[in-house]
Formats: sequence, C-alpha cells, structure tokens
Amino acid sequence: MIEVNTSQMAMDLEDKYGAHNYHPLPVVLAKGKGVFMWDVEGKRYYDFLSAYSAVNQGHCHPKIISALVEQANTLELTSRAFYNNVLGVYEKFITEYFGYQRVLPMNSGAEGDETALKLTRKWAYKVKGIPENMAKIICCQNNFHGRTITVVSMSNDPDARKDFGPFTPGFVSIPYNDLTALAKELEDPNVAGFLVEPIQGEAGVFVPDEGYLKKAYDMCKAKNVLFIADEVQTGIARTGKLLACDWEGFKPDVLILGKALSGGVYPISAVLADDHIMLTIHPGEHGSTFGGNPIAAKVAMAALEVVREEKLAENAQKMGEIFRNALRGINSPYIELVRGKGLLNAVVIKPFNGKTAWDVCLKMRDNGLLAKPTHDHIIRFAPPLVINEEQIHEAVEIIRKSIKELE
Repeated sequence: MIEVNTSQMAMDLEDKYGAHNYHPLPVVLAKGKGVFMWDVEGKRYYDFLSAYSAVNQGHCHPKIISALVEQANTLELTSRAFYNNVLGVYEKFITEYFGYQRVLPMNSGAEGDETALKLTRKWAYKVKGIPENMAKIICCQNNFHGRTITVVSMSNDPDARKDFGPFTPGFVSIPYNDLTALAKELEDPNVAGFLVEPIQGEAGVFVPDEGYLKKAYDMCKAKNVLFIADEVQTGIARTGKLLACDWEGFKPDVLILGKALSGGVYPISAVLADDHIMLTIHPGEHGSTFGGNPIAAKVAMAALEVVREEKLAENAQKMGEIFRNALRGINSPYIELVRGKGLLNAVVIKPFNGKTAWDVCLKMRDNGLLAKPTHDHIIRFAPPLVINEEQIHEAVEIIRKSIKELE
C-alpha cells in the first residue's frame, strides 16, 4: 500500500483516481481530536466545519470510539434478515430520547430523506385516503436534502439538476419562510406532507422568521398534512437545542436525523414517527442491508449520551452567542452580514479588492482555521460543540487576522 507522506501526494492521487465531484479546500487532513485537526505535515487547525455538522461531539470522542471498537470486535453486521441483540435496545433508546413511538434506521442523510418521502406517500394513500399516485409533497426553494435523483427533483440549484433529468414528479416548490405560499398549496387536498429544514444550512445558514416553523406546523395540522423536519444538519444540539424545532416548541410528525447521530464516526441516519405513520410500511416495502446494524446502534447510543452528558446543546447556545457577537465586532468591508443560531453560523462576504469567500477561506487555512464557502459568497462556521470560550476567541482572532490581511 502507498504511504502518503505529503499533502501534494494525497491531492494528486485523488485527482488522478477519484471522481471529480467535489472541489475541496487544498488541505490534507490526517488526524483529529476535539475541535482540532492536523494535516499530513503536522500543522494544527481549528475545525469550523465539523464535517457539515457530523462531528458535533468533537473528533475521535473516546466514548464513541470505544463503543465502535467494542461492538466491531463482537458482531458487525447481520442484515435485517435476522434479529440481533443490539437493535431493539437502540430503538427503545432513540425513540424515548426524542419522544417518538417508532424509528426506521438508515445510513446516510439522503437515505433518511428518501425514507421520509416514501413513508409520507404510504401514509397519504393508506391513512389520508389520497387517490393512488396523486400525493404531493411541498418543499422549499434553495433546500438541500441530499443528491439522489428524487431529492434533486425538489431542488432549484442548477448544479444539482443539470443533465440529471428526467426528475421524479409529485413535488411542489415554494419560497422558504413564506407562510402565504404554504397556505395556498395546502388548499390542495392531495398534499400529503411539507418537507422543510428548520434552518437552511447549505443555502447559507438562512434562519427563518421567529414563529415561522410553528405556524407552518399548525397550518399543516389543520389540513391533515404531515410536517416533515429535515434535522440532519440542524439536529442533535447544533442550534442550541436538541432539535431546531424545539426552539418553537412543537414535535414534527416525521423527524429525519443523520450526521451527528454518530458523532462523525459511522454513517448513521434515522427517521422517527409515531405508530399511525410508521406502521403503514410493511415487510419488503423498505429497508437497507446496513441500516440498524449492531455497530451503528451502539455508536448512535454513545453519541447521543455524549450530547446529554456534556450538555452540548447548552454549550452551543452560549458559545454561539459569544461567537456571533465577536464576529460582528470585526470592522471590515468584506463582512456584509453575520447570522445563525447556536453554533450554526454564517458570514456573508462582500467581494472586495477582487477577493471572494474562497480567498478568505484560503487565508484562514494559512492561519490555522478551516471553513468552506457555500454559494460562493457565504462562509459557514460550525465548530464541534465541545468548543470552549477561550477557543472561540482564539478562532475569531484568526478570522479577523485573515480578513485584515486580505484588506
């Protein structure tokens, strides 16, 4: 096996043998611990992306890694052709943890969304009584729910859609944060569900108006429509509550989780719902070879225990306020707007001196902090939730220094 001993070597190998479906920041990471990562040459960086909020509990958390190793040495996979002695324990744990009656375990966030869509359509025909093949699901413009054909059928991002059609029918797209548009579409009796991100992360951490989510939920209830919350990125303490929907005090009919459900250690996602929704799916109608495997079950329980034991939601709320206030104190022509909730934040970058958000990220990399642009002019800042106040201030100083050097 080849030994990679320089960053350039690693990048050259990926460029030659891998598909060119990503445009990474040019840094090659070899080690992570807590809020830090190290490159091949040994340079240390603050991680302010957290693998798109998968590493909420910090890199290589000892409790989560121990759960992984212990179970991997015992039993790794049975498929769902048989029972195993871990899955039921996990199902009880996660349903009680989030307050639902049932869970359907999957692997990736996109699979979680696909599962929720299938579940909603099945409920529409079996419970609501919508005529066969007539069910519609409302989604929002500028959403990001993954990259499968059905999921990009809901997207209005040209990069996600160009040359991938024909697309899956049955979706109605409305502007995000627009209750009037939602009300209009809910008049259609064939609407089965409303799929929404409580905060649009990939769109640039777009936070809706206060009260929007709860009003949308109430409107769905009045029309017997399922409210489906994609909390793959916003859930599991990232925004300062266990779920972003908790800020407005309601429980989605269908909840989609992923990313930090494993602390970044393993691909794990889950869809939670109550009996009248979940039990519409019968044997043979949906599943996954790896979904709910023993390793995933043990890792997810450990990851969720860490969130509760270390009070990561509370820390995210407190550190997020400190972070946003400090960022707003940076006086620069590059900074147009700071927004976010908890430790899911973004800075809108105004091009200046011919420099863009990508240039800011390159400069921050040089100074020891890693973040990534989204939509060219926005930088998302989402460190692991274990970060402390001293580290927040040190990171803000790196951001300030980087921006000033570009000026």
